[in-house]
Amino acid sequence: MEERVVLLADDDRDLLDMLEAIFCRAGYRHILTASSGEEALRIFREKRPDLIILDVRMPGMDGFEVLGRLRRISRVPVLMLTARGEAEDRIAGLELGADDYLAKPFLPRELLLRVSAILHRTYSERIRIVELAASTVDLEKAEVEKHGTRIPLTAKELQLFEKLWENAGRIVTTGSLCETVCGEFWQGYESTLSTHIRHLREKIEEDPSRPVSLVTAKGLGYRLNLKEERKEGRKADWKGGEG
Repeated sequence: MEERVVLLADDDRDLLDMLEAIFCRAGYRHILTASSGEEALRIFREKRPDLIILDVRMPGMDGFEVLGRLRRISRVPVLMLTARGEAEDRIAGLELGADDYLAKPFLPRELLLRVSAILHRTYSERIRIVELAASTVDLEKAEVEKHGTRIPLTAKELQLFEKLWENAGRIVTTGSLCETVCGEFWQGYESTLSTHIRHLREKIEEDPSRPVSLVTAKGLGYRLNLKEERKEGRKADWKGGEG
């Protein structure tokens, strides 16, 4: 689990340095830091960390707003840091989709135990190999295997495919997909999205002109059909519904 990428977001520089030191001493080698909500969202879109530790009380865009925006595009696990005694903060965070919360001040050992529990709960049984009708997608390696040939995915293609996979069997709107790859100001990106979808189909479909895995929901968006779905219906996964 120490190979996982962790994003720490807090406007308190001293606390941010302390958090980074705690994780480094625990053996985590991939730590990202953000000192504002806006920076946290930007880093998330660029780096796609595996877990976010997010302070509630940040000036400007606070932790609640960051979490709300994250949940529109991802189910990345989030641990919220709250002030001791702020029960309303904890309840609000959980209602918005936080995976856990921790009141400040806290013991480093408790923080690490909570993070370890979240990572194991989220990723230990998470299937990162996606079986489609004509191909297999390895999300960890960002590549497609089709007819014995391995085809790399671009960063944008991987982001789109992960979003579709998180909602396999359900329609993901065009707006949601555009927001996933370019943020909240996505208007005008629709034609570029169509190009990405076409390239994805060329890599994963047997016949891209007659797709069976990545299909269009006319006027709405797109849906990803997994190989299992075509035989016995979609199996549940940890990610839940569309953001």
